[in-house]
Amino acid sequence: MTVSGRFVALLALGVIPVVLLGGEAALAYAALGVWVLLCVVLGAIDLALAASPRRVRVSRELPARVRLGADATAELFVTNVGPRTLRGVLRDAWEPSAGAEPSRIAISIPPGERRRVTVALRPWRRGERRVEQLTVRAAGPLGLWSRQTTLEAPGRIRVLPPFTSRKHLPSRLARLRELDGTTSVMLRGQGTEFDSLREYVRGDDVRSIDWRATARRHDPTGGRGARVMVRTWRPERDRRVVVVIDTARTSAARIADEPRIDTAFEASLLLAALATRAGDRVDLLAYDRVVRGRVQGATGAELLSRMVDTMAGIEPALIEMDWSAVPAQVGTLTSQRSLVVLLTSIDAPGGSRGLLSVLPQLTKKHIVVVASVTDPEAEAAALQRGRREDVYRAASAERALLDVARVSAAVRRLGGEVVTGSPADLPPALADRYLALKAAGRL
Repeated sequence: MTVSGRFVALLALGVIPVVLLGGEAALAYAALGVWVLLCVVLGAIDLALAASPRRVRVSRELPARVRLGADATAELFVTNVGPRTLRGVLRDAWEPSAGAEPSRIAISIPPGERRRVTVALRPWRRGERRVEQLTVRAAGPLGLWSRQTTLEAPGRIRVLPPFTSRKHLPSRLARLRELDGTTSVMLRGQGTEFDSLREYVRGDDVRSIDWRATARRHDPTGGRGARVMVRTWRPERDRRVVVVIDTARTSAARIADEPRIDTAFEASLLLAALATRAGDRVDLLAYDRVVRGRVQGATGAELLSRMVDTMAGIEPALIEMDWSAVPAQVGTLTSQRSLVVLLTSIDAPGGSRGLLSVLPQLTKKHIVVVASVTDPEAEAAALQRGRREDVYRAASAERALLDVARVSAAVRRLGGEVVTGSPADLPPALADRYLALKAAGRL
């Protein structure tokens, strides 16, 4: 049972006789007691006439998935199986991170009828957003007292990464087509995999001339003389790309109001979309001390679908990363020479010792790229030195940037490559490094 504000206001009217009969205290208190008793009787009658909230049947219809930041609609179907009209309020008990609006919904359902109630969801966290219960409050005809009960009405919706870096994909695909030779460009597409033969034109690299093919095409009786043939190349296909995401404690840090791990997901999705269009095979591993997620053997649209579905439920673990096990984990995904992308943090030399210790094992067999998020606020703070406080802050920012530079230099000395950038810049920067490796014939 609950008491409404209307009942409280009605009860407060009892002070009127107390004020009017202030000189006769006994009579005033007697009048107040009668008024309170009358209010309680009215409330009890109102409660008895209210519909039973237990005589309600509830079902849900929810979308299975929604991207982070996108809108979704949850539908509730409420059936009144009682003999009285149900007038009251519903409260759907979604997690706060589901962004459910409105939280309270007024209803009026005659006996034996069903009503559809819609709740707008705008989740602001990844993962499984759940709802377990629904509270129904049924008011009486006077609106003084209400019956209330909580019903079991479970439901869940999976919130996927937003993949906002998708906007960079068209421009990178255009560059990939240039490398692949499928778009008319001034320069020949680079690569190391033989594609076809064609006649020499001005501007071709003379090192691409195929003298044997030229000799075979030479026809001394045809009047055309020698036809110089050149080889054309295209980037290699069916290569392996292994993306390893560090899900340990450093991935929980927020940079530019975004967790490091979310930036790693964005960079992984853009790289996977680009690589699968290039004909390469992409595998994903999310790891700290145990495997948090793995995607293997998928291609095309299935690859991105499985990746976002796997990423949705991964949260940072507040433990140290076990880098010593990473080479073995990569070995379970591929045994051939591959591009291994390590999405981790290289902010501090001390915290990067584990990474540096295993890099020689990886670079001995694979092409290794270490991608890390940098804090744009640190770069901005390093330039502000107007006040004494700014000078101290700039010194701290400079120290942080020097630490990143030291670890980056150590990674390069061990044979790896480094890609850094702010949360907005890291995904396209990693895609550009992939295209540069393709253009150089290293992948």
